[in-house]
Amino acid sequence: MKRLNIGIVGTKFIADLHMISFQKLNQSKFKIHGVTSGSFENAKKFAADHDLSKAYRSYEQMLADPDIDVVDLCTPNDLHRDMVVAAAAAGKHIICEKPLTGAFGPADSPEPVGNRMPKKELLKEALDNVRACKEAIGRSGVTFCYAENWVYAPPFAKMKRLLTQSGGTIFDIRADQSHPGSTASYADNWKQAGGGSLVRLGAHPIGGALHIKHWEGFEKYGKPIRPKSVTAEVGHNTKTESFIQEKEKFIKHGWIDVEDWSCAIITFEDTTKATVFSSDCSLGGVRNLLEVYTSNAVINVNMTPNNGIQIYAPREGIFKDEYIQEKLETNGGWNFPAADEEWIRGYDAELADFIDSIREQREPLSGMLLAEDTMRVIYSAYVSAEEGRRVEL
Repeated sequence: MKRLNIGIVGTKFIADLHMISFQKLNQSKFKIHGVTSGSFENAKKFAADHDLSKAYRSYEQMLADPDIDVVDLCTPNDLHRDMVVAAAAAGKHIICEKPLTGAFGPADSPEPVGNRMPKKELLKEALDNVRACKEAIGRSGVTFCYAENWVYAPPFAKMKRLLTQSGGTIFDIRADQSHPGSTASYADNWKQAGGGSLVRLGAHPIGGALHIKHWEGFEKYGKPIRPKSVTAEVGHNTKTESFIQEKEKFIKHGWIDVEDWSCAIITFEDTTKATVFSSDCSLGGVRNLLEVYTSNAVINVNMTPNNGIQIYAPREGIFKDEYIQEKLETNGGWNFPAADEEWIRGYDAELADFIDSIREQREPLSGMLLAEDTMRVIYSAYVSAEEGRRVEL
């Protein structure tokens, strides 16, 4: 089969993370051909840091290169829709980081979108953007890969094998991604992020829960069990007066018009439930946790933190520059290092599946169905939180 040429779009945290995983994979199947960014200087530096032969001046220049087969979109949420549509029109296969798209309000809005736009309008915008992506991909016939790494994590994959063997009915899923706040500058405002913790963090546990029920449905009935309704709450913990008065702050604050805490209860077509938490107000590094309660088993999936290795240091700095864990405030005291964070959180297996699915012209494990249902749940949850009611999907 043809060796794929991949173009990386973006040069920040997730692009670096993807590069780490790409470097572990079978290089005979693909090559990272080049990179582009909103800043050509950043693209040149990224290319030099990762020994890439080409830095493109623009995304358009990358799409015009006939040598590029695949684009890997590691960009802020508000850019995804137009980049997906343009890539499909250019005949390029697409890897798109979560979420697929979102709702960002009028481009010329002088006021913060999250404070003034009715969430019903944002739900409609989000679904319109999803539709535009689906239609563009459908017209072109390119392969679309939705980068939801949770469903590829080895503990998650083991859970599915255990569920297959047990044969029980999945009653209850409880999932959580939390940490002490995003370091990305675009995350502070709705116009770029499309929301707060619910969309940035919640996309992972929501995607994980939806995938489990999709998978259960295919296993038992030959079709996915899809979400039927959602009830949600969102919060702004860092706007609490007592926190504002604290002199020393360990939690990210200064959010403009987005929430920093959320909880959503999803009801599925078979009446079972999933409860999802996502918070930017949780100390101790990033949490990626999932519990599944069935009619004959309980399975707890601790992607991070887990106790595969535990360390203690009486003060910060003992371990110097050795990486411990994402979003960790201090490497002093007790900690739980990630022995291979990209592997255990699913990035290695995710990108390997995407490369093979494109080469083999098949649907990846994480594709448009999961991307679309995740969007429907998230923005319906925003409507629920604003209007104080259950929202039917």
